[in-house]
Amino acid sequence: MRRVRYESTGGPLFLEEAPVPEPGPGELLVRCAAVGITLPVVRKVTEAAGPIPLGGEIAGEVVAVGEGVTRFRPAERVTGLCFGHGYADFALLHEAMASSVPDGADAVDAVALVRSGLVAFGALEAARPVPGEAVLVTAAASGVGHLAVQLARARGAGRVVGTVSDPGKAEFVRSLGADDCVRYGDGSWGDPVDCVLDAVGGDLLTPALAALAPHGRLVAYSSGGGTVQAYDLLVGAKSVIGFQMAVIARGRPDLYERWRQELWRLFAEGSLKPAVHAGFALEDAAKAHEVIERRANLGKVVLCP
Repeated sequence: MRRVRYESTGGPLFLEEAPVPEPGPGELLVRCAAVGITLPVVRKVTEAAGPIPLGGEIAGEVVAVGEGVTRFRPAERVTGLCFGHGYADFALLHEAMASSVPDGADAVDAVALVRSGLVAFGALEAARPVPGEAVLVTAAASGVGHLAVQLARARGAGRVVGTVSDPGKAEFVRSLGADDCVRYGDGSWGDPVDCVLDAVGGDLLTPALAALAPHGRLVAYSSGGGTVQAYDLLVGAKSVIGFQMAVIARGRPDLYERWRQELWRLFAEGSLKPAVHAGFALEDAAKAHEVIERRANLGKVVLCP
């Protein structure tokens, strides 16, 4: 089978031939039809101490199962987060991380919706918005952000604002249901909001916190780090909430599954429409990474082996 690999930090991505892996206990062997590119993996390629397996969201058909697997059988369609080599024709997926792809959805829909949608859904849950409140989403054109905009609208937000790096993305963000779209460098992000869902971090935390109304909540779910000043929280009684999807997946599998089912329900009724920036061939993985590095994507970036 074909697999994407690299040999040194920041080095080029290249295709290699590798044996098809054997599923171990609790694992599914999946023939990949779509692979979702995630920002954390892109960052690790350029920043990690050494080469790592290129994992991410995968979707496709189960071709074999390991010992102890009870929920899935060969020929079923699944999606889930792969922690090993996912940029490949075949990948291993642990049963606990897998979910079925319903009729009416294809593999690209699945990788664009499930993991990114779970992060967006969970961040919104952490913010606990009341219907009618205003919600601001940073990186609003990203794989997670474009779903967060739609989810905020579906949950009854009175006003939804998206922030982007490039004003050329504004039309796309408004098409998702945002009332307004502002650029990070703008002097003001408009009227104060009740909730900010921040996927960027770093220096953007300061203006994100400033965008909050009194008693506002900022949910930080970025891998970009950053700090806030305690005084900025005291003024206006604002709060910052950290959110990580892995904590829910490991500690609250019941909640994880409930959110997953709700995402598919919203998809089926048309309230949630995942957007895909492009479907890249496996050999074009480097180009797919470049799109995310340049923050040029409108929606999810996907590899289609």
